[in-house]
Amino acid sequence: MDEKTIKIAYLYEDLMNTYGDCGDVKILKYLLKLRGYQTQVDNVSLGDEFNAFDYDFVFFGGGQDFEQTVVAKDLPRHKETLEKYINSNKPMLCICGGYQLMGTYYKTNEGITIKGLDILPLHTVFKADKRMIGDTRFMTEWGEVKAFENHSGQTYFDNPDKLHPLGEMIEGYGNNPQDHVEGLRYRNFIGSYSHGPLLKNTNVANAIIELILAWHEERIKTPVAK
Repeated sequence: MDEKTIKIAYLYEDLMNTYGDCGDVKILKYLLKLRGYQTQVDNVSLGDEFNAFDYDFVFFGGGQDFEQTVVAKDLPRHKETLEKYINSNKPMLCICGGYQLMGTYYKTNEGITIKGLDILPLHTVFKADKRMIGDTRFMTEWGEVKAFENHSGQTYFDNPDKLHPLGEMIEGYGNNPQDHVEGLRYRNFIGSYSHGPLLKNTNVANAIIELILAWHEERIKTPVAK
């Protein structure tokens, strides 16, 4: 196994890629190159086989309701590997729709319930009369983040004792208008509504890279799938 090659799995890049989410992967590639690493990005889409433990990092972007519905039908094939990966403290970033699909369900404007993977205790409800759009600012453990949000889905934690927000809102809505928090941090899983992309905030990008490199070092020493 190449010790200087970082492997990234990009879930449903062809369907879940709104508002520049692919930029998160490009930024990671650039910053890793500065540290002397090459990056291999595998796009995992409909019908593809996938073992999360073959990768140093998993990324899942956002999409519109139709694409999200399509992806939701294919995604359950990967629940077991993603659940084990997340609960083993491995690094993963989910933006908007990808974040929502890690939860129990997403209820659309038409009242249709899209089942999520039910890995994390959260749910999302579409509120047509409350579009949350604009620039955002929030404070994380790594400092302030500036981004952009555009969503009508409002996400709520069903077990706040288990889940922790990624940050506290300074400007904008974040998860929903009531809680004044943005995103999710659970172990080394990060969920966020931040587009623009999120990792233009290099404080967050470099923090994720540290998580990636720590898991990469472990993975190359024990390359057997877990």
